[in-house]
Amino acid sequence: MTRKPARMFRQQMRGSYTRKEYMGGIPGSRISQFEIGNLRTKFPVAIHLVADEPCLIRNQALEAARISGNRHIAKMAGNSYKLKIRLYPHQVLREHKIAVGAGADRISSGMRGAFGTPVGTAARVEPGTKVITIYTTEANILHAREAMRKAGAKLPTPWHLIIEKDRKAV
Repeated sequence: MTRKPARMFRQQMRGSYTRKEYMGGIPGSRISQFEIGNLRTKFPVAIHLVADEPCLIRNQALEAARISGNRHIAKMAGNSYKLKIRLYPHQVLREHKIAVGAGADRISSGMRGAFGTPVGTAARVEPGTKVITIYTTEANILHAREAMRKAGAKLPTPWHLIIEKDRKAV
């Protein structure tokens, strides 16, 4: 069965559902790395992508944002950056799979037992949450901003950038 559209899971409609030790069959996170780039160097500039609305960001969206942002900054800045995903997808998403098609009325049980099976995970985001951060040098600020713009296009919420200069440590 195909995956449901992400707009079904965007809103925070109910309480947090994160206790994985009580649930079985939760798919693993698709995020392969949370920190990429030159991890040992301390950079003077930090650019944060900050969410503007409360929402749920699926792990697939976080991974897509990481890939697109990292691809641009790595091509333009070389090894003088560090990209960090600042969220972890704890929230478990459930889906009530209903059979559709010819003859489905004989095998479907309707809304009986409609709690749902785990289909993925998402990160709960409040307004003002820093989602992604790129640490870099003064010379690469424009490249990092473009990388963040490309990464922000993959996220389901409006966002803005915060630039911090003259940082002493990462």
